[in-house]
Amino acid sequence: MTTASTGAPRWLTDEEQSVWRAYLHATTLLEDHLDRQLQRDAGMPHIYYGLLVQLSQAPGRRMRMTELAKDAKITRSRLSHAVARLEKNGWVRREDCPSDRRGQNAVLTEEGSEMLRRSAPGHVAAVRQAMFDRLTPEQVRGLGEIMRVMAAGLEPEGAGADLPWLR
Repeated sequence: MTTASTGAPRWLTDEEQSVWRAYLHATTLLEDHLDRQLQRDAGMPHIYYGLLVQLSQAPGRRMRMTELAKDAKITRSRLSHAVARLEKNGWVRREDCPSDRRGQNAVLTEEGSEMLRRSAPGHVAAVRQAMFDRLTPEQVRGLGEIMRVMAAGLEPEGAGADLPWLR
């Protein structure tokens, strides 16, 4: 980003640079921690767990593949690969969308729901240990506010947005 009047870059201050690096370091470590825990305890990566959670919370435990990709913020190609792996494990099945012949739904199976029930306690313990047990209630509230502001500012606008999950 440049300043409007000079066209010069708005470099990060020393404090901003420090916060940015701390954010990158912490989020990378957190994602790795959660991924390793789920691989060890459930035999799946964190992203697959997230897909199962989304399906478990959807009406009828089913979602259109395009909506699932959008909600997971991944490409349709990556989602298709993930769902194929989840199908192989018997945790998800695909079915044609009755309202659109070109569309497909991903459906959480009973086996997938059971896997989620078994793996959720360990996952929530890992999240709690890695994040919430380290923060005060005030820090949790502040972090929530910060993340909501960031997400709102980054939420894509308009149908013409170049979004990975639309590719």
